[in-house]
This record gives sequence, structure tokens and C-alpha cells, in this order.
Amino acid sequence: MALFDFIKKQFIDILQWTEDANGTLVWRFPMAEMEIQNGASLVVRESQIAVFVNEGQVADVFGPGTYKLTTQTLPVLTYLKNWDKLFESPFKSDVYFFSTRQQIDQKWGTPQPITIRDKDFGAVRLRAFGNYAYRITDAKLFHTEISGTRAQYTVAELDGQLRGLVLQNISNAIAGSGLPFLDLAANQVMFADALAKELQPAFAKLGLQLEALTVQNLSLPEELQKILDQKIGMGMVGNDMGKFMQYQTAQAIPQFAAAAGQAGSGGSIAGDAMGLGAGMAMGQLLAQNLQSGLGGMHAQAQPAAAAATPAAPAAPVGISPDEVMSTLEKLADLKAKGILTQEEFDSKKAELLKKLV
Repeated sequence: MALFDFIKKQFIDILQWTEDANGTLVWRFPMAEMEIQNGASLVVRESQIAVFVNEGQVADVFGPGTYKLTTQTLPVLTYLKNWDKLFESPFKSDVYFFSTRQQIDQKWGTPQPITIRDKDFGAVRLRAFGNYAYRITDAKLFHTEISGTRAQYTVAELDGQLRGLVLQNISNAIAGSGLPFLDLAANQVMFADALAKELQPAFAKLGLQLEALTVQNLSLPEELQKILDQKIGMGMVGNDMGKFMQYQTAQAIPQFAAAAGQAGSGGSIAGDAMGLGAGMAMGQLLAQNLQSGLGGMHAQAQPAAAAATPAAPAAPVGISPDEVMSTLEKLADLKAKGILTQEEFDSKKAELLKKLV
């Protein structure tokens, strides 16, 4: 009885595969020294393909279903073996099961910014990331091109190759879409469709089909993002030169005052006073430039005869009494703290009193 059981175990009656949870794409049925019995059953579940390989050559391919292995169900293998029609003897052949279900949520991303040509900004460097899903559609091609004779091939082993294909085709997808960066960032679905279109032929060469691809984020490096923010701010003021100068002044005064404050007494009262004075001086300088620029454009727009008219004497520039008093109080406070000497205070006081309206 034991001898009969031993002999019986040398023949395979059922060939099947229940997928595990470790992301296996290809699994070879363990043959060892066993042979497949004539009339054995082959069970191929939904989302699977079975491939018979004889002496390194792909013979027959089976989709989902249950098959009784005979000369009718193995025509190519029967031809290769030159069996007679009875097909009574057992045979040996490698049997590979392929998973054809979607491999979802596969990540892709740009480890380093990639440089592209953009209509609005010229050459820019951008980062992008998202995910994709694929499945095996041509098991024979995948076997000959990728998995080969290995007993098992997993999703993780293919991941690097596929992510490389995605990154390689990003530039072509952006160029093919014809959209500038700002439009791509606003319409990521359109960019994803363009990228998927570029990738389909590359996946097909491996026996795969790209089922879905998403672009979850498009961004610029930090230094380029700052430039973009400035460009957006300038775009908001348009061609109005006055608003443009106001925008530039608002951007420059805090930075200039902070730099001047750091150059003072390390955060002391004198340093704060220098920062305040520097900020006011910067604002006055920009305001004067604005006035001279607008005045120059206005003068160019006048007729030539008006240019010959003698200019009226400029009215004296003055300040209101409230501003004088406020400034004097600040100067007095600086004198009391020993920042200004009596002579400096008296000199500034005399200058302010002369400017009273």
C-alpha cells in the first residue's frame, strides 16, 4: 500500500494557483521530479493566465476556466512532443501562472527636479508625483521579455523599471500637451492623460497595459516659486506704472529696513532707529523716482510748443504742525535716552520748524 501511494504521488492530477498577498506577478508550478498525468485538470481562475513551456519554448496559453489536459486541449505541446492520438503517457512541462489583475496604487515621482521648456517662463525645473495601475495582458511576451524561467516574479521587482519609464516620458508629455506650466498645474487630469498616452506603447512592449495614471501634484523648486509669486503680483497690477512702483516699494521697504536694523547696534534702540530711518528713506527715494518717472512720461506726452514754456518755480515743500510735533517728540525721546546730543537735537529742531506750512 505504501509503495502504491509513493508511485501515485509522482503524477500531478490538478494544476492550480491561489495567489498570495505579497504582490506576485508570475508563479511557476513546482514540478520537482513529478509528471503531469494524462487527463489531469488545469484550473485557471479569473484574473489568471496559465502558460505551458516545453524545453524553453512557449507551447500553449490558457485563460480562465477548467481544462482536462488531452491532445485536444494541448495542441501545440502535442505537436512538439510528436505524441500519437492516444496521448496515454504522462509528460513533463513547466507551467507558469500569471496574475492579470490590476496592480493598483503604484507610486511614481521625480526624485530631482526635471527641466522643461515653458511658454511663459522659458526653461523651468519642476517636480511631480502621482500613482498608476497596470496589468499583464500578454503573458507570452511578459515571459519572454521580463520574467523568464524564474520560479517567481513580483511587483516590487518591476517597480523601478516602470517608474523609470514614467519619468522618461514626462518631458514628451508636457511638450505634446502644448500647455504652459500654469495651465498644467491647474488641469492635472489633462496632463495625466497626455502622460498615459506617451506611456502606453512602452508598457505594451513588456506585455503590460497601463490602466490608469494620476498626477497628484506639480510644483516648482522654492527659488522658482518665489519668482512665480513676484510675477503673479506684477500681473495683478498690470500696466499701471504707479501701482507697479507701489508694489515694488511695499516689497522693498521691509527687507531694506530689516537689513539696516541688523547693521545697527544688534537690536538696540539705536539700531531700531536706523532701521526706521532707512525704511523711510527708501520709501522717499522710491516715491521720488515714481514722481520723476510719471512726470517724465507726462512731459513727453505734451506738445512741443508746451515744452518751450518757462517752468513755474517749485512750491516749497512743507509738513503739517502735527507731523512736526510728533517728530520733535520722537527726537526728544532719543535725546533723553542719550542717542542724540543737544546740538544734534537743536539742529534737527531748527530744520523741522523751517518746514512748517
